Amino acid sequence: MEVMSRPNEITLRPFKISDVDDFLSWAGDDAVTRYCRWNTYTSRDVGLEFLREVINSHPWYRAICVDGQPIGSIYVMPGTGKDERRGEIGYAMKAKYWGKGIATEAVKLVLSCVFKELKCLDRVEGLVFEENKASQRVLEKAGFVKEGVLRKYFVVKGKSRDIVVYSVVNDN
Repeated sequence: MEVMSRPNEITLRPFKISDVDDFLSWAGDDAVTRYCRWNTYTSRDVGLEFLREVINSHPWYRAICVDGQPIGSIYVMPGTGKDERRGEIGYAMKAKYWGKGIATEAVKLVLSCVFKELKCLDRVEGLVFEENKASQRVLEKAGFVKEGVLRKYFVVKGKSRDIVVYSVVNDN
């Protein structure tokens, strides 16, 4: 299902294998992956493998598109077992599009449909590195509420990281 905000502007859609070069344009950029839990993609083959796995196995992963061109990715990963009622949102976007409100709009688009599409969810959480102030602002502008800081919560790229937790709940 494609979700649109305004015609020919910001849209979300499932990835296609043919998106690999666009995917690598941000997933292959160390500036973009600096705050991601995954490493920078360095080859087309690894990018293709990732897209095949995402397309075949992820419950909710979309390309962020501007005028139909993929410029980033956004996902919601539902929990499992006792955590099945909450999902985690994550996103990454090509650096040249930072600071233009696109990530905020993409997060709002996700919230407009994810609770309907993933009916098990009661809440969506954003777990943001404490030093990533830009991503914190994205979540705040999209309606997420800051809940607190989890000290040394993740080890990412060999370093213990403090995480700021944001959430939005489904009141329906």
